Amino acid sequence: MKLYTDLVADALTRVREIQPWDLRNLLASGREPVLLDVREPSEFAILRIPGSINVPRGILEQSCEWDYDETMPLLASSRELDIVVICRSGYRSALAADVMQQMGFTSVVSLKTGVRGWNDLEQPLENAASDPVDADTAEGLLVSRLRPEQRKPKVS
Repeated sequence: MKLYTDLVADALTRVREIQPWDLRNLLASGREPVLLDVREPSEFAILRIPGSINVPRGILEQSCEWDYDETMPLLASSRELDIVVICRSGYRSALAADVMQQMGFTSVVSLKTGVRGWNDLEQPLENAASDPVDADTAEGLLVSRLRPEQRKPKVS
């Protein structure tokens, strides 16, 4: 049986990651990759990298193909787009980038450390109203919110 972390580790054998400073430098150079945030809409609404688009991980495959309710024409129309896949910490984005590569996307990378790493580098973040969110506020919004029942039982 594979665990979530095993699936991510396996995907990372095939997926190229970039660091937050690589993305900062890429954007500063004038290149405009598609910033594809695969977090859930509620996460995306709270905090996001400016200019990013949201396609939740759960509908990614359909969003990349024509003739589905979730089709995103930008993705369905070109497998050659430069795409940086983003999530909170870099795990979901690695899985998503792996699937996209399997679907024929030729220039897709995962943002290592995700929005959390982007915030640690004190790069711009915004909320749903496109208002800037400062790094300290963002840090609080990015904290894991595990409920007690979601934690692994302790063995006595």
